[in-house]
Amino acid sequence: MTAAARLVPNAVSDRPISVLIVDDSAVARAALSCIIDSGQGLVLAAALDSASAAIGWLQRQVADVVLLDIEMPGITGLAALPELLDAGRGAQVLIVASTAREGAEATLRALALGAADTLAKPSIGHLNQQFGSTLIERVLRLGRARRVERNPVRFALRPKLASPVALLAIGASTGGIKALTEFFENIVPSFDAPILITQHLPPTFMPYFADQVAVMAGRLARVARAGEWAGRGEILIAPGDAHLTVRAFQGLFRVELSSAPAVSRCCPSVDPMLNAAAEAAGAGAVGVVLTGMGRDGEHGAAQIVARGGSVIVQDDASSAVWGMPGTIARAGLASMVAEPSCLAEHVVRRGSV
Repeated sequence: MTAAARLVPNAVSDRPISVLIVDDSAVARAALSCIIDSGQGLVLAAALDSASAAIGWLQRQVADVVLLDIEMPGITGLAALPELLDAGRGAQVLIVASTAREGAEATLRALALGAADTLAKPSIGHLNQQFGSTLIERVLRLGRARRVERNPVRFALRPKLASPVALLAIGASTGGIKALTEFFENIVPSFDAPILITQHLPPTFMPYFADQVAVMAGRLARVARAGEWAGRGEILIAPGDAHLTVRAFQGLFRVELSSAPAVSRCCPSVDPMLNAAAEAAGAGAVGVVLTGMGRDGEHGAAQIVARGGSVIVQDDASSAVWGMPGTIARAGLASMVAEPSCLAEHVVRRGSV
């Protein structure tokens, strides 16, 4: 194993996480403001009714997290997002929007443009305690990730493998859609190993996410169904309410779905997918873990390495949150730590079985 220096989290400021709310609905702004005000460690910086007002505000002041509605009169949240991210100087954007088809599609486009995460917004009458608790937790984690001070720490890298890939399994969470876009821009059509993806998203978003992946990858992509086969060059995506696993049969991979509790407590979880890839493809399994909060994927990465396969992860500099990939790197399980485009080029160089 070789040693490599990377910047890793070391300390977090105790200053409250400042939150900017951007929503054209006065009722929604009031409800979200009450939730933020009730969260320990959070402070409401401002609540604005338009994306243009938010851009102007961010050019003068600083927020750690921006809660952004997508569909607004005038400049939509989606249209304003690139300028808002630029004005925010590192502010994490959490999309709080409808799960209806139009809202889901717009939200996924926003995530591809650089928004960090999404949270489905229930109707105003259903902004209950559970939603409030989830929102507070999400904002705290995003805000803390932005605040992390980074200091050089050395960790071990495993040797890179050059053998062809039989099965590619990709896990991602916060910031993952942008990372996936960059990854698939560099995967050439001649690479035709079956590809599995587990991305943390609400279940209702998954059909639209599959459509988006098909466009970004230029190949067939669909939400996985139990009993089907993973075809050459096809992309199968974990449904939002089950883990995606496969079982080998005469050189092919058959899909199995599971709702059993995962080590990470996520559903879908990256761990069961990587565990299954390790068992089904052995040394031909390659796990790719992109940006995301938490530790999901660490257990599965260990299983792939134990079976002779390899795991490559996104670097901290290009990650929205270096939680999932960072955990794997620090555990000495990664053979490569780089930005998504470089990870993809490595996979292409190895080729497919």
